[in-house]
Amino acid sequence: MSAKHVLKPGKVAVVTGAASGIGLAAAKAFAGLGMKVCLADLNSDELHHVAPEVAKLCANGFEDVLVQTVDVSVYSHVEELRDAVYGSFGRVDVLMNNAGIGLRAGSWNGYNAWQQVIGVNLWGVINGVQAFTDTMLSQNSHGLIINTGSKQGITSPPGNTAYNVSKAGVKALTEGLAHSLRNYEGAKLTAHLLIPGFVYSGMMKNHFPEKPPGAWTPEQTIEFMIERLNAGDFYILCPDNEVDRHTDVKRIKWAAEDITANRPALSRWHPDYADAFRDYMDTP
Repeated sequence: MSAKHVLKPGKVAVVTGAASGIGLAAAKAFAGLGMKVCLADLNSDELHHVAPEVAKLCANGFEDVLVQTVDVSVYSHVEELRDAVYGSFGRVDVLMNNAGIGLRAGSWNGYNAWQQVIGVNLWGVINGVQAFTDTMLSQNSHGLIINTGSKQGITSPPGNTAYNVSKAGVKALTEGLAHSLRNYEGAKLTAHLLIPGFVYSGMMKNHFPEKPPGAWTPEQTIEFMIERLNAGDFYILCPDNEVDRHTDVKRIKWAAEDITANRPALSRWHPDYADAFRDYMDTP
């Protein structure tokens, strides 16, 4: 199903994590397509700061914008978000579960960070899917659920195990959701996994005061997302200025073959496999 049935004037989009980065870029893009937009985020001050930017792009200004302060890790908050959107706009055509945090935690340390990262990055998506899906299905109209994952949820690079686990969970959830929806009689709702590359988003600004040359902007990422949604993609695997699709595909294949080839876990970063991985990447 082409997203062109959904991304058009009069439709309604809900975006979590909308106060900055990819979420804000998505909200602006949806507004620019003539859609009504609900901006949801935990950062209330920043939400109200950016809301006028989105309203300027909407056909009816602030009439087409709803601002909701939400902690996506709390299911009751997400239910309140759903009820507020339906109360204001009467429908939801796009749900973008995008809110995320990047606290660092290793395999056996940073317990509190684990709780927060799993709470927002994974439970936030679960809560969105649980709260909205039945109601969106009942509309009997074309719709999209877009969950923001990460390449780290696929290749699991060392350094932040908690984040990797949260995004691996989002991948598995979204795959299961897509399967369930396509086997649900009469469903016009589809699921999609956004897999950003290196993006200069709010989380990255904490580490880099200026955009690195290799990073895409959030706007580039969303432009690519919409292009691939219109093409009907489920896996929206984004490149960036450093890594092209060919490189991503080879890295993902190597990671999967750790299992089938019975290599050590994360062999891409294992010193005994450094030469083999380099040769593999250099082979056309």
